Amino acid sequence: MISKSFLLAETASPGHICPFDQACSYLEAAAKELNLNQGLLEILSHPRKVVTVSIPVKLDDGDIQVLTGHRVQHCDVLGPYKGGIRYHPAVTLREVSALAMLMTWKCALLGIPYGGGKGGIAIDPKRYSVGELERISRRYISELIKDIGPSVDIPAPDMGTSAREMAWMMDTYSVNVGNAVPGVVTGKPLSIGGSLGREMATGRGVMITVREALADRGKSLGGVRVAIQGFGNVGCAVAELLYEAGAKIIAVSTGAGGIFSEVGLDIPKLKVYAVENRKSIAGFPQSVPISNADLLTLPCDVLIPAALENQVTKENVNQVQAQIVAEAANGPVTLEANLALEARGVTVLPDILANAGGVVVSYLEWVQGLSYVFWDEERVNREMEHLMVQAYCKVIHQSEVRQISLRLAAYTLGVGRVAQALTDRGLYP
Repeated sequence: MISKSFLLAETASPGHICPFDQACSYLEAAAKELNLNQGLLEILSHPRKVVTVSIPVKLDDGDIQVLTGHRVQHCDVLGPYKGGIRYHPAVTLREVSALAMLMTWKCALLGIPYGGGKGGIAIDPKRYSVGELERISRRYISELIKDIGPSVDIPAPDMGTSAREMAWMMDTYSVNVGNAVPGVVTGKPLSIGGSLGREMATGRGVMITVREALADRGKSLGGVRVAIQGFGNVGCAVAELLYEAGAKIIAVSTGAGGIFSEVGLDIPKLKVYAVENRKSIAGFPQSVPISNADLLTLPCDVLIPAALENQVTKENVNQVQAQIVAEAANGPVTLEANLALEARGVTVLPDILANAGGVVVSYLEWVQGLSYVFWDEERVNREMEHLMVQAYCKVIHQSEVRQISLRLAAYTLGVGRVAQALTDRGLYP
């Protein structure tokens, strides 16, 4: 059993599936498969550094509010910490710690020289003005100024943040060190060193893994029925790319609910409709309303949960009808549900593989920023596709050789690489 002493000050909500417990379960399964000893498992289960900061901010009405921000740095044996910063009311130290750990395995699996990190502030960004968000972002990164840097820890956008917040953070860091440092964050605007292809990267990675999984079943993207839970940055990008490839997108959703069309949704028109209606997709012509819960159980070939964690659980897994489930979100399928799907022959493309396109292009942006040589979008997409397909093939091979699930195969590859690096560098006593 893994000890979790650094989390003792924070209690999990009753009945809630703790993301850190679930992440540790996957780690323990991989460690057992790899026959790692308990000491090495303990090292891998604990983040190297946990930073919690107070963020005093002056609101537009003159009031002072003090927020709490976290940054968890899990392991840097392969390179600098890398991971997003999210602004969401549900942010907790447990969640951030779990996501930092998953990022370590993701980077190792993809073969990029990063360790895992993650940050967050427990706020609803919709309740703050642009000016307030800028002050929050700048103060947060100022508090972390000694703990980040292009060779130390490189933040990126996540849920509730975007290129705008990354620009503020890069500027704050650069002002503090006295010169422009484009490599300190990724996901920036193009004008200050961002990379072409970054906006669609995570969605493109999901599309690539779905395409490869369908090919293994003797199918192509043309005509496959796809349901996508979530129509934010990732879900929208996946929908657009799959639509362009000939797939039939029968349903998409937002937090407020979804829409369904038996003949398939016109995704380009839906994107325009969402922009014109403040991100709402309700009432889109030639569609009918559908709940997020019902979307997950639609008859379809591919289900893509691209919203929040713990969406497919033991309560609804038996109603899932898709033959391929691609985890565009982090942890949308619980451990119990994953086992049930595998037992039925459903292909589950695990999050550390399926949604890795974002961190791959973040890596490519970092490389461009350090060299001050920037590539065209075709090269970025080509480099990303190579790494995604290579990782997919490794996972399939590991699964077949060890006779294990794709999820466990992905974890054994990621965990195994990090464990080997710790041993080779003499960091494991």
